[in-house]
Amino acid sequence: MFSQRIRSVMEKKKLLTAAPETSVSEAAKLMEKKNVGAVMVLKKDKLVGIFTERDAVFRVIAKGRDTQITPLSEVMTANPQTVDPDKTFGYALLMMHENGFRHVPVIEKDKLIGIVSSRNALDPDLEEFVAEAQRRKHIR
Repeated sequence: MFSQRIRSVMEKKKLLTAAPETSVSEAAKLMEKKNVGAVMVLKKDKLVGIFTERDAVFRVIAKGRDTQITPLSEVMTANPQTVDPDKTFGYALLMMHENGFRHVPVIEKDKLIGIVSSRNALDPDLEEFVAEAQRRKHIR
């Protein structure tokens, strides 16, 4: 799995975008609805930031900021590190580990095309574990 290209691992369906002026409250509602942990912040189709669950906790809630009026532009990680879709998933995981983040926007020809997260590393193994647990449940 770690040698697979990011293109084959990244999540396209879970890509959530919002404008910099979107309130934290609205972004959180979108994140809940789509069941994702990060929002890519775009200005005129250009990635300008990323807002994650950790940003919500550390930069908003812990600081006592009003979620209704605080825009993403004030609490996002501006100019996030990105990765090319033809790099390996192992490369992306190492980047996340070394820099202490869990989500990396995938950019191709200056365009946001997806997101890869550390959770992607668990999903195949988790699915296999659940399938095995179900199989064993029916054997008893």
